[in-house]
Parts: sequence; structure tokens; C-alpha cells
Amino acid sequence: MSPPSSFAIDLPDTLVQRAQRGEASAFEQIYRRFERPVFTLALRLTGQREEAQDVLQDTMFKLFDRIGEFRGDSPFWGWLRQIAVNEALMRLRRRNRQPFTEDSDEVELEGHDVLLPPAAADAALLGEALRKLPDATRSVIWLYHAEGYTHDEIAALMGKTASFSKSQLARGTRRLREMLKITQEVSSHA
Repeated sequence: MSPPSSFAIDLPDTLVQRAQRGEASAFEQIYRRFERPVFTLALRLTGQREEAQDVLQDTMFKLFDRIGEFRGDSPFWGWLRQIAVNEALMRLRRRNRQPFTEDSDEVELEGHDVLLPPAAADAALLGEALRKLPDATRSVIWLYHAEGYTHDEIAALMGKTASFSKSQLARGTRRLREMLKITQEVSSHA
């Protein structure tokens, strides 16, 4: 089981309802609670602080415009996280620096996915290594390990196959291991 998302912030229903009525103070409270998770997610997906700031801004504008569409069928944080993911992925597509491509020669994982061991927990080193990965690979790794998305969900977000997601995860994990000089494997998402 993956760790809970940093987005997993429960909001009182009354706060959401106040925001839906257009109360500025309610929007400000929601912004303050979700500013850091949105920015962190955007930074991990885009790899650039300036773009992450733009994604944060675009996400919050969409929140302001679309809060009336939130029906409460699922947690508010999940709804907002989906907006943030979509904004970050749209920005990556527009950048088109590293287009999302299928890799037919990529070796698939054999029956399990791998997670970096605790030795890789040095946030600065891991962050630097993540920034060196191609956009698609970095996005898959972050969505899978940090946000808990499944390969099918990632594939749907990126308009690709689950096989694409698995191969990007395998390639990215292998490249991170090389960059961080890690030799042992730890199972995840069993």
C-alpha cells in the first residue's frame, strides 16, 4: 500500500459550501491549505519551479471557477488533486520537450513494482535525480509512488496504456538507482 497523498487534507463541508457561495475568506482558507501540496505535485511533475508556480496559479483559478461543480461524491482533496494533475500534464504536453512515447523494447517489471529503498530518502539528492529524468518518466514515478495512482489511472491521464506507465516506472526506477548508486530493491504496491 502506498503512503497517503499529501493532498489528503480533510476540509469541513461548511468550508466548501461557503466557498461555493463565493465567500472570499473560504477560498483563502482552501488556498492556504492546498498551496503547498499543489506546488509540490506540480514541481515533481514539471521539474521546474516557475512552471510549478504557474500550475499552482492555474489550478487555483480553476478551483475558483469550478467549485460549484464539486458535488461531494468523493473527498474534496481528490477532486482538487485531479485538477492539479491535469494542469501539470497539460503544461508538459504544451512544452512538448520530451513527448510521451511508447517504448516497445523496454523491459517490463516481472510481477512486481520496485520502490527506492530508504537509503534514497535524501530529499535533495532524490529531487535532483528526479529533475534529470524525462518528463513522462518523472510524472509516472511521482503519480505512482507519491500520489498512489495505479498504472491504469496514470495511463488514462496521459492518454497511453498501462504498459506505458509500467515501462516508464521500470525505466525511471532503474535510472534513479544508477544516479543514486542504489543496488537493493524494496517491493511496493504489492
